[in-house]
Amino acid sequence: MLPRLVAIVGPTASGKSAIALELALRLGGEIVNADSRQVYRGMDIGTARPPAAEQRLVPHHLFDVADPAGDFSLALYRQQAHAAFDEAWARGSFPWLVGGTGQYIWALLENWQVPEVAPDAALRAALAGFAAECGAGALHDRLRAVDPVAAERIDARNVRRVVRALEVFEHTGVPISDWQRKGQPPFEYLLFGIDLDPAVLEERINRRAEEMFAAGFIDEVRGLLDAGVPADAPAMSSIGYGEVIRHLAGEISLDEAVEQTKRATRRLVRRQRQWFRRDDPRIAWVRDADAIELQANISTGACTTTVRRAR
Repeated sequence: MLPRLVAIVGPTASGKSAIALELALRLGGEIVNADSRQVYRGMDIGTARPPAAEQRLVPHHLFDVADPAGDFSLALYRQQAHAAFDEAWARGSFPWLVGGTGQYIWALLENWQVPEVAPDAALRAALAGFAAECGAGALHDRLRAVDPVAAERIDARNVRRVVRALEVFEHTGVPISDWQRKGQPPFEYLLFGIDLDPAVLEERINRRAEEMFAAGFIDEVRGLLDAGVPADAPAMSSIGYGEVIRHLAGEISLDEAVEQTKRATRRLVRRQRQWFRRDDPRIAWVRDADAIELQANISTGACTTTVRRAR
């Protein structure tokens, strides 16, 4: 019998973390992060990382595991996530995989074969320079020429991901979309999506941005820069961080930084909806923790493997 886990996904600000914590406290289990920004140390406010007090209530994994001045690859994430799963199962517990990074979620649930290509600083600099000179769209066209499937998935404005896809192709001769072929994972899972009314989600996005800045977000970003984290580090491309950097440089006002953060978050939500589609039969869409408990008969270390679709 395969080990089992429960995954909770959905858009930013939908309340995934709070729901997962409530269920872990109520039913047992351990929380495994699937947010590509919450892996970085020192990025608490801008990524809405669960507070330390909450993390002490139940075991939490893959928070604060990466240096924000460096890079954290999908291959490394998969390796550490599987190790966290194994630790939980070995204790007779089970994992709650929680986050909104579709690439992380599906790499695990679809058992992608991720290429372990080390970063090539010279190639990355050349590609980034091309994008700066000729435009992000031109760089995206280069990806489309060698890997149209990846180009369809990756937003042209996400230069970092376009560069990575081209880097993998240059080093392996194989498109990254071919590397990311799907298979059966070595576990069974239930997958729940948090479904909120669009107006409610919009209000939460706006409130979250305002609360971030009120909680000392600018000081957090300034502290990272003062500690030597480059302004162009991958971690600093996270929503809000680039906006604060431009504010600190005097390029935009504080009000503009807040509003741009809200807009960037709304764009992120649209991209997340492409990863987690309402018509995907693997996802049961729910509103709260009670709905998940009703649909998943979860007990110590085990869960059912079939759910009825949310209506």
